[in-house]
Amino acid sequence: MITLINTAMTERLGKIIGSVAEPSDNLVLTGDLGAGKTTLTKGIALGLGIDQMIKSPTYTIIREYQQGRLPLYHMDVYRIESGADDLGLDDYFEGDGLSVIEWGQQLGDFVPEDYLELILHKDGQDENLRQVELIVHGEQAQKFQGRILKAWESE
Repeated sequence: MITLINTAMTERLGKIIGSVAEPSDNLVLTGDLGAGKTTLTKGIALGLGIDQMIKSPTYTIIREYQQGRLPLYHMDVYRIESGADDLGLDDYFEGDGLSVIEWGQQLGDFVPEDYLELILHKDGQDENLRQVELIVHGEQAQKFQGRILKAWESE
């Protein structure tokens, strides 16, 4: 569990994630509205060397950012109810970049086979406090988590 006390720390965690990401890493972000999923993704983009403005792709589903160390595929699948198989997401999940999927649980059976899930828990008492739980789903995700935690602890 990682504790974040403000949005600056959320962005810092994102920068670390971006700096240690490797091709075909998949990250599923889970949490209530306002939990910090897009803020975290903005930090990830910075960690990848992407300085373009990051916006939630709620209505476009996927935004691609190619100008960093690795491509960033930012997905928001909140509005997907069925038919995720028609989106061709496997091409992203198995591709040359980092896929960040907000609301990934909406994909059901179409979630990547190997991914690291970050669950952002909001604190009922402190609106800025977040607890981030990292859940591994696969071997590549295990390595990704290890790189993130090692970098976080050395900060």
